[in-house]
Amino acid sequence: MAEAIAKAALPPTVYVASAGVRAGERDPFVDSVLSEHGLDLGTRRPQLYDDLEDDYFDLIVTMAPEAHHMALDAMGTQSVEIEFWPMPDPSVATGTREQILDAYRDLYRRIVKRFGERFPAFREP
Repeated sequence: MAEAIAKAALPPTVYVASAGVRAGERDPFVDSVLSEHGLDLGTRRPQLYDDLEDDYFDLIVTMAPEAHHMALDAMGTQSVEIEFWPMPDPSVATGTREQILDAYRDLYRRIVKRFGERFPAFREP
């Protein structure tokens, strides 16, 4: 979700990629919430950190403690900013479809808010 938001709001010259710490399937609730905002992941599939094509970054943003520790270990002594933006995991939400979607909508709003705080020129796509 964060990758789609960033790619829509940042110039195409900015390299944006996302990766997880565990293999997983594409989450249809993510697609639903992105669609509500006119965003689309296209054919993008979840990938692991080790699957990234590039290993040089200016900034790494992590949203889960496990991902944060992995990024710190992986970057070692490289000069890269690593920021932890703690976010709730909507995949653990229970209830009706609408209640689960609300958890994903909340995540979307939180990500947009953090982007705006970190990058003053950021405008929600």
